[in-house]
Amino acid sequence: MILAALDRHRDYGLLALRLALGAVFAYAHGWGKITGGPEAWEGLGKAIGVLGVPVFAPTFWGFMAAFAEFGGCILLMLGLLYRPAAFMLFFTMLVATVLHWREALPEGMTAEMHFQRVVSRPLELCIVFGGMFLIGPGKISLDHVIQRMWKRQATNTEPSV
Repeated sequence: MILAALDRHRDYGLLALRLALGAVFAYAHGWGKITGGPEAWEGLGKAIGVLGVPVFAPTFWGFMAAFAEFGGCILLMLGLLYRPAAFMLFFTMLVATVLHWREALPEGMTAEMHFQRVVSRPLELCIVFGGMFLIGPGKISLDHVIQRMWKRQATNTEPSV
């Protein structure tokens, strides 16, 4: 009952999650990739091959992954095109998870250590971005503002009889 009162703060919680996770992820993971240039993008783009997809245009796919990690996080923080951005981040982390899961174990590292140190992070972020995709941005977002404007415009443009 007491915790139910916290429901009124749900949109602030979503905003805090979007801002904090988006800023940290954009800076820690996206910035270096988006500024890495075509050589870095090509290497990044080849990672999609771990899903069994033929690797074509690796520079393009690498740029898209870099954009997802940087630009997608900016969109996430703004709550603009939120679900497409969250999906791009989810998919990028899915590829990273599979890539790390399939890589050879470094010498002296057990499978458990490899999972804990290398695989778990992109897997956790994959789960978080997937959840964010399903939950939506909340009311404190540009998507919500734009949606309200469209609804208002639609009701104002109906012909009167």
